[in-house]
Amino acid sequence: MPILTGDLQFTVNEVFMIYVNETAIPEQAILAEMQYHPAPSQEVAMKKAAEALVIGELLKQRAQALGLKVTSAKAQAAENDYIERLIEKEVHIPAATEIECEQYFRANRERFTTSPLLEVRHILCAATPEDDKVRMEALTLAEAIIQQLQAGGDFTGLANQYSACPSKSTGGSLGQISRGQTVPEFERIVFALEPGLYDSPVETRYGFHIVWVERKIAGQLLEYAQVKEKIRDYLNEKVRHKAIAQYIQTLIGGATIEGYQFELDHSPLMQ
Repeated sequence: MPILTGDLQFTVNEVFMIYVNETAIPEQAILAEMQYHPAPSQEVAMKKAAEALVIGELLKQRAQALGLKVTSAKAQAAENDYIERLIEKEVHIPAATEIECEQYFRANRERFTTSPLLEVRHILCAATPEDDKVRMEALTLAEAIIQQLQAGGDFTGLANQYSACPSKSTGGSLGQISRGQTVPEFERIVFALEPGLYDSPVETRYGFHIVWVERKIAGQLLEYAQVKEKIRDYLNEKVRHKAIAQYIQTLIGGATIEGYQFELDHSPLMQ
């Protein structure tokens, strides 16, 4: 019988069966589960699917052993219901204390700031992602416009002439922007810039942008009272994940599993 491990030596054409405390998980179930576990290869997807089904079976068996009602319905909400009741009954999940929240805040002080504000002008040389020829032409145009600006060209005039954005009517001005107001690929570059003309086009799904940062206002540090609930939620979720992972590891350790071998030290489950 093939055994699934981290070193996958099988192909999806092999017939195999996994047994969890003598309950069978057939190949067909694993192949059907694979659609919910995107991965770089079929082998990795199959391993993830098998692991998910084994863990699901262990949780179901434990719930049944404790007399919890386990529905046979396929609905995800129904499935999660008995799992949540099982976790509530068997897993001790301590809540983050005020001291722990304050310690986390002090250790990560720089993370808790308001978004910086930027005053930005741009010129959009538009191109759809699917058209490689048009994108190359847009990139060439954007680079030429930057060269004109570096030589003293008029941003307002060039925006009015070339930009495919409605902001061309206001000299390319986007006004004052904060994080979350523009697409991620634009934000990632622009919010790292200092005032002035950026010397490279910024590529986004819309094309290539020539960017001029007029003004940058740094984010302000937040006080603990403003973020303590978010910190508490984050720490509680982190502790919950770890406690549930340890509980599942205990179930695995006490089970007889044939046809699948967990590598818990390296599994994402235990991270």
